[in-house]
Amino acid sequence: MEFLKVVLVGLPGSGKSTFGKQLAQALDFPFYDLDTQIEQKEQMKIPDIFSKMGEGKFREMETEALEQVLSWDRSFVLASGGGCPCFNDNMDRINEKAVSVYLDVPLEDISQRLVGTKIQNRPMFQGMGGGEIILKLKSLQADRESYYNQSKIKLSGSDFSTELLVSELIHRLRN
Repeated sequence: MEFLKVVLVGLPGSGKSTFGKQLAQALDFPFYDLDTQIEQKEQMKIPDIFSKMGEGKFREMETEALEQVLSWDRSFVLASGGGCPCFNDNMDRINEKAVSVYLDVPLEDISQRLVGTKIQNRPMFQGMGGGEIILKLKSLQADRESYYNQSKIKLSGSDFSTELLVSELIHRLRN
C-alpha cells in the first residue's frame, strides 16, 4: 500500500495551515502542523524554544520532527514551518518521501494576512507594521525561494482552490 504524504511549504502566512486543513479534509486525510508536533514533543511554544534555546537548537528539533512524521505509515497533509525546507537538507527529505507543494502567494497578500492575524504567535514579525512586514518577507523570499522552488508542485496566486490541488495530486498519482 502506497501512502500519499503531502507537505506544504512556503513563506510564513502563505496559508500552509489554513489551506492544509482544507486539503486534508478534501482528501479525507489527517492534517498535521510541524510546529504543533514540535510544541507537543517539547512541551514548549515555538517562540519560547527560539528565545530559550536559539534557532540552531530549534532547527535540530524541526528536522527530527520532520523525519519522524515522514516515516509514518499513513497518508497525511503536513504544513511545514516556513524555514523548514531551508535547513539540514530538509527539502531533499521532503521530496524523497512526500509530494511537496509550494504555496507561492504574493507578498502583499501575506502582509495583509499577517497584519490581520495574531502576530504575537509569529515572533519574527512582532512589533512590525505592514511596510516592515513586506521588507522582512522580501528578505525571507530571497533567502528561501531556491528551496521552495524544488517543490514537485507550485501553486501561485492569492487564492488557489483545494479542488485544483486535489486534481493535480490525482493526476500525478496516476502517472
